[in-house]
Amino acid sequence: MRLDRGDEEAVLATLDRYAERYGAKDVDGVTESFADDPEVVLIGTGADERWVGRSEIRRQFARNFAEAERTRFEWVSRHVAAAGNAAWVSSDAIVHVTVDGTERSIPIRFSVVLEQRDGAWVWLHRHASVAAGGQSSGTAYPVTTESG
Repeated sequence: MRLDRGDEEAVLATLDRYAERYGAKDVDGVTESFADDPEVVLIGTGADERWVGRSEIRRQFARNFAEAERTRFEWVSRHVAAAGNAAWVSSDAIVHVTVDGTERSIPIRFSVVLEQRDGAWVWLHRHASVAAGGQSSGTAYPVTTESG
């Protein structure tokens, strides 16, 4: 289901605010994207980046910004859908960071689940990932050396 134009713009505005605050390395600002709820979740690109609750999420952003001299988000595509007072966004983005003086551009897949509370859209879940290496186009699974 699609949101009406006003709600879709409001949902996308949360991503734009997040990107702006991420670029400013504003720990409190990006953390405020998330609902003040003990069950909010952030999953990042690192193996150890799964956090529940705003205080854990805040620590993750503090770590991100401490490692990078500069950060910038670039949205490539965004798709919004909704049901009732919930919405979700699936997007592609490029995160531009400078770490140890070296610029890196990291293509990511980025999804957010939001809920409308008291007229404002807040994030309940955010997941960022990097496409698996070692997986040829048109194949279902990456080639790994790990056995499970």
